[in-house]
Amino acid sequence: MKKIFILVLFTITGVYAQNRPLVEEDFYRIVTLPVPEGVKLEVGGLAVLPDGRLGVCTRRGEVWVISNPYMKNGTAPTYKRFASGLHEPLGLNYINGNLWATQRGEVTILKDNNADGVADDYTSFYKFPLSGNYHEYSYGPVLLPNNDMLITLNLGWIGHGASLSKWRGWMLRLTPDGKMTPWATGLRSPAGFNVLKNGDIYYTENQGDWVGSGRMTQLESGDFAGNPEGLVWTSEADSPLKIKASDVPDTGEPMYDVAKRLPGLKIPAVWFPHTLMGISTSDIAEDLSGGKFGPFAGQLFVGDQGHSKIMRVFLEKVKGKSQGICFPFREGFQSGILRMQWGLDHSMFVGMTSRGWSSTGKDEFGLQRLEWTGRTPFEMKTVKSMPDGFLIEFTQPVSKDLAIDIDSYRINSFTYKYHHNYGSPIINTKKLGIKAIQVAEDGMSVRLAIDSLRLGYIHELRLEGIRSAEDRPLLHNVGYYTLNNINDEAPKMDIARYVVAEKKPADEHAGHTMSNAPKTELKASAKRLTEIPADWGGKVDQTINIGTKPGLKFDIARVQVKAGARIRLVFNNNDDMLHNLVIVKPGTVGKVGEAAFKMGLEGESKAYVPNLSEVLFHTGLMQPEAQETIYFTAPSTPGDYTFVCTYPGHYTVMQGTIKVVK
Repeated sequence: MKKIFILVLFTITGVYAQNRPLVEEDFYRIVTLPVPEGVKLEVGGLAVLPDGRLGVCTRRGEVWVISNPYMKNGTAPTYKRFASGLHEPLGLNYINGNLWATQRGEVTILKDNNADGVADDYTSFYKFPLSGNYHEYSYGPVLLPNNDMLITLNLGWIGHGASLSKWRGWMLRLTPDGKMTPWATGLRSPAGFNVLKNGDIYYTENQGDWVGSGRMTQLESGDFAGNPEGLVWTSEADSPLKIKASDVPDTGEPMYDVAKRLPGLKIPAVWFPHTLMGISTSDIAEDLSGGKFGPFAGQLFVGDQGHSKIMRVFLEKVKGKSQGICFPFREGFQSGILRMQWGLDHSMFVGMTSRGWSSTGKDEFGLQRLEWTGRTPFEMKTVKSMPDGFLIEFTQPVSKDLAIDIDSYRINSFTYKYHHNYGSPIINTKKLGIKAIQVAEDGMSVRLAIDSLRLGYIHELRLEGIRSAEDRPLLHNVGYYTLNNINDEAPKMDIARYVVAEKKPADEHAGHTMSNAPKTELKASAKRLTEIPADWGGKVDQTINIGTKPGLKFDIARVQVKAGARIRLVFNNNDDMLHNLVIVKPGTVGKVGEAAFKMGLEGESKAYVPNLSEVLFHTGLMQPEAQETIYFTAPSTPGDYTFVCTYPGHYTVMQGTIKVVK
């Protein structure tokens, strides 16, 4: 009887394992490398050495060399400190037999002349000036095919980005003999950049002033990528462009429209919609594995520091210009992703840091490796521009019955403001109709004819109803295509043959209402009173001042109020990113935070405050250096009430407690 019981249990367990929903871990496994006690491995750069060892530079000024980083046969890696005393190096490379690091004020060659595994020669290769501002981070070097190198220099921060020392906000090109040529400007926080196999140079940008959302841009000599602060140096004789900051309009129009009349302004190849994809884009890794990292050979992977995740990008060139689509790929890393580097076995090393730049990953730092398990996920593999819509290619055949159903798709378009403000609300949202659907005979692709494609706009393709021929849902059912040019050279679709019945677009989409002109200010309500109630007689019982500080933190962790007291709460956003303050019922912060994340395209216009009874009081969404005062009556029931920032990616760490007492 006991043996029979075990067999039945095994059978049931086996069936369950086969039928359970597949998740990212089934296809891409995260392996954590142990870090020795006392080593603060706040990763700033990664470099794989030819013998398989891994070089790691840290924000604390050290360089470590790790042996056996693949942990073969289950054995632990070993760490040896190779260099120390550097000034926050945020880039590392292995060039001509040496490790090269970019620290705040110079590119340094680290040489081990006596071969004892420790650098004994720190050679300054190229120096650049510093003002001393805390925000003057420096990155690189990245090697070009001709052995030139690229570095990028962060703007300073004085309430807005500023080029306080020469060439800040620029990408610079260095020759092997140390000669510098300014390459491109308009950069704000260019932590991620890479040179692709074909020689194209791309960099990623974080949301900030003049940057409505994260984005990736191809940089060619003389390009202006959008932030005008670096233009202060275009009067220099060796500047490849002559645009002045006064030439840049601050109208809040979409960037694509401004670029039509501002020669040199380079529009992004791909936008990463803020919070919908990530909040702080970082490194770029091109998959040159030839299929040894899964079905996405030739595509790009882009890290995100704030959301501790990796996104996937498919690029194409239309009319000679880059554009493409981004997809979710893998989340759940232990800290904020800053660096990604391919291992010799085609796995991906992921270096992380969180101090000062808090992330959804709980750890302050980390080093992990991402491995393909050999299983192929059911995904949108590529999306390509067509004269009348898009061609979607899949990794596995689709169910044809579902693929020809118009209700399997939701297509929207939107964009951002181009202005000096920090970030931008989503603007000009529009739900797009589908005129025709053509499914390939082998089920590996679907062609959609779309009504009202919009140049310069981000097109959200949401395929919630699509399933594979084996009845599996897409692992990720959404992608965001940046449409800069329409591929009118491709063959047109026979729309009359594949026409589908038109259906009136629903008012609701993914839990939120679409609007053509989302407002950025919430109307006053009982949950957000910005003026003292008339019946209070001009008096309050208690004033609370709460601010923010770097690292996704409030400057006060706990306050106490009396039940039923009349409260004035002054919220000061001292940080350099957007925040709100929401007071919720005890034990409900997770529910509220998740609901805020799912608000989608119009979340920002509603300050990421979900319409839930668990939300008691809240401020608006505050720009950096902004302040708001709200008034409310403290709950009558004693207890610990949470105040939280519900901006996506923040709520898990940015919390405090209001203790209500009798």
